[in-house]
Amino acid sequence: MLVFLFAFASERNKTRTITDIQVSFLGDNNLFITEEAVNKLLIQNNDSLTTVLKETLDLNGLETALRSNPMIKTAEVYLTVNGEVKAEIEQRQPIARVSTNASYYIDEDGLFMPLSENRSARVPLVTGDIVKNDLGNVYKIANRIQNDEFLKMHIIEIIQHSDKTISLRTRELDLEIFFGHLDFLDKKVSNLKAFYQKAKKDKTLNNYKTVNLQFENQVVCTKK
Repeated sequence: MLVFLFAFASERNKTRTITDIQVSFLGDNNLFITEEAVNKLLIQNNDSLTTVLKETLDLNGLETALRSNPMIKTAEVYLTVNGEVKAEIEQRQPIARVSTNASYYIDEDGLFMPLSENRSARVPLVTGDIVKNDLGNVYKIANRIQNDEFLKMHIIEIIQHSDKTISLRTRELDLEIFFGHLDFLDKKVSNLKAFYQKAKKDKTLNNYKTVNLQFENQVVCTKK
């Protein structure tokens, strides 16, 4: 009798359709992809997932469809006992925006990421000599800026020169910071912070037009 009831319940459960779709975004609430766009990816060739039998639902296929979107980093789709489809989405996070003859983001993993029609990110601009399939050098400094509160507060532009040396521009000052090549990066950032604090204390920040940090153990400044 128990076997019969289990088999009956199991068979009836297979013939049930999906009751609802719920989409949640993990982490940052600044959405580069809308819930509506996620639903369209989930629906695919069906007018609605709620017309699909639970037994025939391809969860792996739905996850693959979601991950095909260039705004989505990871996606997990699962089915609850009540027949709800739940999708948990982690977006890709931009850390810099290339603005040359093409415009796109560099994401937190150093990869190309297209611009979003839904919103724009407040990240440093990247200009100069940039090649889409060779972003490693720019990513190194962009990632450092992203993870350093001082740099994140002050730097608004990364300039890569043809020899892959790097200059930075600041938010408030008419000041170009020349890093040169990105070797000894920690030391160069420390030198920049030391220069900034001393010049701020002396109230001379506005007196300089360039700060040259290309040499590990010295800071060379040019006055206006």
